[in-house]
Amino acid sequence: MSTAAATPARTGQVLADLLPASRVRDAALVLGGAALTGLAAQIALPVPGSPVPVTGQTFAALLVGTALGAGRGFLSLALYAVAGLAGMPWFAQGTSGVAPSFGYILGMILASTVVGALARRGADRSMLRMAGTMLLGEAIIYAVGVPYLALATGMSAAAATAAGLTPFLIGDALKAALAMGALPTAWKFADKR
Repeated sequence: MSTAAATPARTGQVLADLLPASRVRDAALVLGGAALTGLAAQIALPVPGSPVPVTGQTFAALLVGTALGAGRGFLSLALYAVAGLAGMPWFAQGTSGVAPSFGYILGMILASTVVGALARRGADRSMLRMAGTMLLGEAIIYAVGVPYLALATGMSAAAATAAGLTPFLIGDALKAALAMGALPTAWKFADKR
């Protein structure tokens, strides 16, 4: 007679699913995800020659999507965007409204949804899969943000890439490394409970 694994199977779950299910939980998670992204956006360093600063908001957006799943991740980032458009000063460096960097926020909504869907399929369970998930999320953000930057500023594609992508690659690699360790570790702790 073989023994079953000591921990229950958590296939199809994201970290947020480990909390008792309710609409209040989901609303709190969505609000919390938006607030976390807004707070992380205040960690900002200007990049010389670029209208886009280095912020913690991309990391927060991908973390929110991965931890909350596609639906709640989408709602969190959509709430973040709508509130910022309505005047809430929680975009990068306390700004709000439409700016040349708004395309990155649109990309974050899509990226949060995609990484959330991948997390539900187990992409947040190992370091290697988590690295790929985060890098895909970052690529989605840039795929929307850089063309938007070019259109909003009149930059050429090459200039927008130089100002809105190249300076951020090292930071994004560090953010991916943080996520590689954080989320699989959180699952290991959850599985021990």
